[in-house]
Amino acid sequence: VQLQASGGGLVQAGGSLRLSCAASARTFRSYSMGWFRQAPGQEREFVAASKGNGGSTYYADSVKGRFTISRDNAKNTVSLQLNNLESEDTAVYYCAAGNRLISSTIPYASAYDYWGQGTQVTVSS
Repeated sequence: VQLQASGGGLVQAGGSLRLSCAASARTFRSYSMGWFRQAPGQEREFVAASKGNGGSTYYADSVKGRFTISRDNAKNTVSLQLNNLESEDTAVYYCAAGNRLISSTIPYASAYDYWGQGTQVTVSS
């Protein structure tokens, strides 16, 4: 499975961005798709995920109410809408795909099998 993330950029605090991730998987709908981010000097952290096969969506507490994950199984894409951005949201954002994930493993990077190259989001205050 190959993942290609796009949509990052520079935005002022309070602004919005939309990230997209295109996947090559033939059975895309069965994959759980996650977004993680990594700021300089920090560990990669969970942001949001959409469980496969029509499952639930999940969010980190820090982004609830501001970010929205969505997927289009017909187009093999997953998107992350980032609203009301804060300087603390500045990071490289990665999309990831995992097969047969159970709910308890969704927030853990180690559970995902495939990763995109990352896209930079910079929020200026």
